[in-house]
Amino acid sequence: MSCLRILHVVFSSRLAGSERYCIDLANRQAEQGHEVHVAGMRRSPIRAELDPRVMFHGFSTPLFRRFLLRRLVIKLGVEVCHGHLSAACKALGRVSDLSATLATLHVGYKAHQHGKLDGLICVNRAQATRLNDYRGLVRTIPNWLPQDSAVTSFRGLREELGISEKALVVGAVGRLHPSKGMDLLIQAFRAAAPAHASLVILGEGPQRAELMRLRGGDQRIHLPGYRSEVRDCLKSFDLFVSPSREESFGLAIIEAMSAGLPVISTAAEGPAEFLCDQPVTLVQPDSVDALADALTQLGERFAAAALPRVTYDLSGFQPAARLASIGELYAQVLKVKGQRPLKQESGVVVAT
Repeated sequence: MSCLRILHVVFSSRLAGSERYCIDLANRQAEQGHEVHVAGMRRSPIRAELDPRVMFHGFSTPLFRRFLLRRLVIKLGVEVCHGHLSAACKALGRVSDLSATLATLHVGYKAHQHGKLDGLICVNRAQATRLNDYRGLVRTIPNWLPQDSAVTSFRGLREELGISEKALVVGAVGRLHPSKGMDLLIQAFRAAAPAHASLVILGEGPQRAELMRLRGGDQRIHLPGYRSEVRDCLKSFDLFVSPSREESFGLAIIEAMSAGLPVISTAAEGPAEFLCDQPVTLVQPDSVDALADALTQLGERFAAAALPRVTYDLSGFQPAARLASIGELYAQVLKVKGQRPLKQESGVVVAT
C-alpha cells in the first residue's frame, strides 16, 4: 500500500489565515505519510514554514503559471491537487484532466474560479447553501487549531512597544484589508477605550496607510506589522477583538480562545456559527458603536479587576477529525474521477 501524492497550490506573497491553513494541512499530511508538495511563488514566505518532508516548488513569475502548474503535475504524477485562494483555484482548471482537483473556500464560491473543480471544502455551513449550479462533491469541514510554531527568542510585545504592564492591551490579528474591519476597531477604540489602554493590530495589507491616518497622533495605537509568532504575541494581550465585516471562519479567533483571552467578535458568517455556544461577546458587524459599547463594558471590568482568562470548549477545533474528513473527501473525489481504488485507514487515505 502507498499513500497519496498531494499537491497544494497557493500563489500568495504573504502569510495570513488562509496560507497558514494550507501550511498546517500540508505539514500534517506529510506527518501521516503522504508525499506532499506545495506550489507557490519562489519568494513566498510559505516555504520557510513547511515541514522538511514537504517539497516546495517555486514559480519565478506569475506569467504562464497555469502551463507551469500543468507541467509540474505531469512531472510529479500528482493524484490530488488542492487549491487555496483565487489565483490557485483558477489555475487548477488547467489540470482537471490530470488529477483530482479540490479547493477550500477560504472566502466564497465563484463559478469562474471553482466551477471546474471536482470537490469543494466549505469552512462554514452557510457557504454550502450558495454554490448555485456547482456539480462537484461538497463537504463542510470547519478549520481547526493549527500547530504552534516554535519560537526560541521572543521578548513580548509590551516590552517591544513600550506598553506598561498595568495597561489594558486590546489586540487584533488579521490582514489589513477593509473586509477585516480594522478601521472600525480603531474608531471604536479611540471613542471608547480608557486612557490607560493600548491597541495592537498585527498584520499587513493594502489598508495600512488608511489605518495610519485613522490612528492620527494617538500613541496608544500600534501597528507593528505581520508576526509569525501569533500565539506568543497573544500572551501580551488582555482582550482579543475580531472586527471583521466579512469572515468565513477566523483562525485567529480560535488561537485567542486557546490562549484563554476574552473575545469580542462581530457576528460575521463564520464566527456567528462556531462561537454561538462559546462565552464570547458577539456584536453587530460593520458597527463602530457596537464595538465601542463592548470595549467600554470590558474596559470597565478591567478597571475593577484584571480581566480573567477564559476556559473555552476547544474540543470541536481539534485537527484529527478535520483531517480525517478531508481524507474522506479526497477518496470520494478520486473514486468519482475513476482513479485507483482507495480505502480509509486511521484517517489516512491509502491506495490498494
